[in-house]
This record gives sequence, C-alpha cells and structure tokens, in this order.
Amino acid sequence: MWEIYKKGFKAYLRLEKSLSENSVQAYLSDIDKLTQYLQQHKPTATPADISLEDLQGFVASIHALKIPPVSQARIISGIRSFYGYCVMEQIVTNNPTTLLETPKLSRKLPDVLHPDEIEQIIDAIDLSVPEGTRNKAIFETMYSCGLRVSEVVGLKISHLYTELGFIRVIGKGDKERLVPIGSSAIKHIDLYRRHTRSMQTIQPGHEDTLFLNRRGAGLSRVMIFMILQDLVKKAGIAKHVSPHTFRHSFATHLVEGGADLRAVQEMLGHESITTTEIYTHLDRDYLRATLQEFHPSFRKRT
Repeated sequence: MWEIYKKGFKAYLRLEKSLSENSVQAYLSDIDKLTQYLQQHKPTATPADISLEDLQGFVASIHALKIPPVSQARIISGIRSFYGYCVMEQIVTNNPTTLLETPKLSRKLPDVLHPDEIEQIIDAIDLSVPEGTRNKAIFETMYSCGLRVSEVVGLKISHLYTELGFIRVIGKGDKERLVPIGSSAIKHIDLYRRHTRSMQTIQPGHEDTLFLNRRGAGLSRVMIFMILQDLVKKAGIAKHVSPHTFRHSFATHLVEGGADLRAVQEMLGHESITTTEIYTHLDRDYLRATLQEFHPSFRKRT
C-alpha cells in the first residue's frame, strides 16, 4: 500500500531535492523501518491514518532495539521529510511529525590545537625536499582558510585570487564560497608554484590542480592525512590530530578572538548556523579555563 507513496517520495528526493543516490536510499530505508513497524501494529493504515501516538510508538520501538541516539535522530529526520512531502502533495492534511521529539544528542567537542602547536607541526616540515615546500603551502592554507581536506585537494590555480586576498572554494554539494587567505599562506603557495610545481611533469587533466603528488597528479585525502600524522609525530604532539583538526582550530581561534559567528559560518561553508554554534561551546570552555587560571576568586577555591 505504501509503495506508491515511497515511489513518489523517491522521485521528489531525486528531482526536486537533487539528493545523491546514497542519500535517497537512506531516506527510503527510514520509511521502510516505519512501514515494517506499521505492518505489525496498524497494517491497513495509509500515511493519512498515522497519528503522533503511532509515531511515538515507532520511536519507542527503535529505542528498545538499542539503536544509537544519532541513528534514531536520523530516522526521525527521514520520516519528517517524508511527511513534509506528503503535506506538499496533499496526501495528508495534518503533519503528525510536528510534535515528534528527537532524542537528545550529546555533542562531542572536537579536538583543538593551540596556535603554538599548529606552528610546531608546520615547523616540523622538511623544507630540504621538494615536497616540503608543497606540504608547507598545504598546511598554511588549511589553517589560514579553515578548509576541509577535500577542499584542499580540489583547490584549483584558477580559483586563486591572491592579489585580492581570496580563494574560491568548492565545498559540500558543489557549493562555492570565497574565503580570505592570509599573507603567509599566499607566500608559501607562491614559493611552491615557482620552485617545486613548475619543475614537475603534470599529468593530463591536472594542469589546473594546485597541489600535486610526485607523479604530477592530484593528491588524495589519505595522503594528506598520512603526511600530517608524520608531522604530528615529529612535533611531539600527543593529541589526536587529523586534517579536520586544523579546520576546528581555525574556527575556534576565530571565535576566541571575538569573530562574528555569521562570518565564521560563511568562511567554513556551513549551511546552518547551528553547526557553527559548536564553537561557542568551545569558547565557553576556554573562557572558564581562563577564569580558573587567572581570576583571584577562582584561585582561592582550588
């Protein structure tokens, strides 16, 4: 009975929402879980027959299966999207998901490097080898611009507007944004292009790719991760550090310095300000630690 509704929802996700096939299948999987529950508890129900109480029963059932809260929240989000489609298509007149609660999720704060630790990692780069100049340009750019590792490997020479102090970045969902770039990153990109990249034989199709491997093709994300792990070890940093740590550190240092959260959101390419707000929690921890270390009232209590 629900197959016709799923078929229409699938077409909506593909054609109107332009979602990837993996995302479409994830949404349909969420609806499959709901319909499997309804076959046991309300087998003849259509989407219009489902009440808030029915959905609460379904949520209780997936909770009883010990499904992690993050996965529960994703399933509920899929069902909300389905009913949003049903309302739009006038399949239902009332949306039963309006008051449906999502499990409370604990937000794990990301690891952050101190500016001195960033400097130690970058200083560990061996500049006596050709790839050292490239690696310094990569990590200076990552920290200067707060880029995702996928954005770094995808950076194009034609996207550099260094005379204006900006680069054009292709982010998630092929969304473009202009990001300011610091003078140190610009200097090391220029050094890399003049002294290393210009000496390479570049493979066809990579003429515009900024950062190249030894074979003259684009770097992989895994390669940048491996390079960073080696540098962290050489620098003697005990923290768990990944390329994304540079992005987290970029954002945290901006917020700690008083940057406007909307500006940080724009630079990171976050679609929602809610995603960026995690850095306000990091900032509160920083402020609390500062008080505990330096304020006389806090020192007296410890």
